Amino acid sequence: MEPKRQEDYVIKGIGGSPGIVIGKAQPIDRDRVDMLAYRLIGEAEVPGEERRFKIAVEESKEQCLKVKDNILSQDAKEVVYIIDAQLMILEDRMLIDETIRRIREEKVNAEWALEITLQKLRGAFKNIDDEYLSERKSDVDYIGERIVRNLLGRKQDSISDLKEKVIIVAHDLSPADTAQMTRDKVIGFATDIGGKTSHTAIMARALGIPAVVGLERITQEVKIGDSIIIDGNTGIVLINPTKTVLNEYLEKKRIYERLEKELFIYKDLPAQTLDGYKIKVVANIELIEEIPSVLEHGAEGIGLYRTEFLYLGRKELPSEEEQFQAYKSVVERFHSYTTIRTMDIGGDKFISHLDLAKEMNPAMGLRAIRFCLREVDIFKTQLRAILKASNYGKIKIMFPMISGVSEILQTKEILEKVKLELKNEGIPFDSNIKIGIMIEIPSAVTLADILAKEVDFFSIGTNDLIQYSLAIDRVNEHVAYLYEPLHPAVLRVIKHVVDCGHNAGIKVGMCGEMAGEPLYIPILLGMGLDELSMNALSVLGVKKIIRSITYRESRELLDSIMGFSTASEIKSFVKEEMIKRFPMEFKDLRNSN
Repeated sequence: MEPKRQEDYVIKGIGGSPGIVIGKAQPIDRDRVDMLAYRLIGEAEVPGEERRFKIAVEESKEQCLKVKDNILSQDAKEVVYIIDAQLMILEDRMLIDETIRRIREEKVNAEWALEITLQKLRGAFKNIDDEYLSERKSDVDYIGERIVRNLLGRKQDSISDLKEKVIIVAHDLSPADTAQMTRDKVIGFATDIGGKTSHTAIMARALGIPAVVGLERITQEVKIGDSIIIDGNTGIVLINPTKTVLNEYLEKKRIYERLEKELFIYKDLPAQTLDGYKIKVVANIELIEEIPSVLEHGAEGIGLYRTEFLYLGRKELPSEEEQFQAYKSVVERFHSYTTIRTMDIGGDKFISHLDLAKEMNPAMGLRAIRFCLREVDIFKTQLRAILKASNYGKIKIMFPMISGVSEILQTKEILEKVKLELKNEGIPFDSNIKIGIMIEIPSAVTLADILAKEVDFFSIGTNDLIQYSLAIDRVNEHVAYLYEPLHPAVLRVIKHVVDCGHNAGIKVGMCGEMAGEPLYIPILLGMGLDELSMNALSVLGVKKIIRSITYRESRELLDSIMGFSTASEIKSFVKEEMIKRFPMEFKDLRNSN
């Protein structure tokens, strides 16, 4: 048989967490249990199937509690809530009662009854446009898989039992898996599925473990003990590399780690250009466990705290007290400020206790501020919790998906009523709390000059703004190539928003993925943005670029590219400029598209 060529050993995925590691592969069994048997049962078998199901649920709870104890023994309290969320699902009456009802009424085996119940739950997440939120359905999948394995007597390998340093290879990893990882045993991991905003990737970044996800077939290609290279920077995995390739990546690893180490000199330095222009570099967070990484990487505050995870995949709405404690725990960690975005949930987001109609196009339906203005009591509960937390640190409130002036006026009216309620109850809060809106809809761009008179700040949400401006579904693989942040129309839109904000005397920031992309930083500087909010791991690299150039140079670069008519021209020009100025950081751009 002809030996495989070297390129057959290279698999391209998605860089979930940056860094390069080289080591031995440790495949673990996390495949879904496929081909569940459908079996009709007789009346006499029903009690036995119910009992099997209840025992499997109890075993699953015991396993989760064991994981929780293991996490607590490692003093990793900040990620315990992940296991608590799984335990909550295991207590969910809909999951339990619906499965038992199917066993009784449809006379089917426990595995099949559970699978149909899980399909119903998964359906609530189907086609969610928000990438982060769509990944949350995995929490339901993990629990369903655990119960099924216990029903079938198939046990899982435990990551906590590892005896040596390895690179984990799996179809997918649960939050419980990643919560057990420690860098002294797991030096990296690779999975068949997942995306940049999957819980697995977020945890990897929080723990500082290099990871590549979305590899599709990595579990089919790797055997235990194989030598593999994980390049979380480029999303590449190399299996049993040749000595030449191995030496090449050892050098890449050495250079990357040296550059990363050098970046920490910027941790406590302000993001200021060589000629004195200052810009705030802050962080986006979704999860509490990201806070240590935010602090470690020198972010000057939180520019976007997404609050949706408090509402999703649970049997009841979070109470005012629960939300207050969550916001307070974040705010108290930062001396600067925390920008809390109110919930961006609606008809396409899984809220099992609300009877919301299914929508043909949920991305443009009843979501975000539209949902809040309809469900005013839910909205007021969140606003009360945010305002109460403002007594413990500096908070700014940001409202998503504002499309016009009437929405912001209604929102402000509700906020004032909540303030009055708290004042009458004698509850302290920041009466001068700043409010802002996300600019992520073309109508908001067009009305930016008018909207700027109604708020204290803008934050440009480029993820949706680019999608809506270019009519691109960014999760559709057929047109994803058209999702281009450097499209001339996108750059003009951003510049228009910045100018409108500044003309009205308010600050303008950016909180989309574009804000943390090093290649774009000089352009964004040149536009005069006041704040860039990004993943914590991007902060130090962005600070370095800002502190290595002048504001004048950025303005000149912006003037040059605004004269180009295509995204490819702009990208080529900017690449060449950045390679000349930062040859080590951008050397991989030379051969990229």
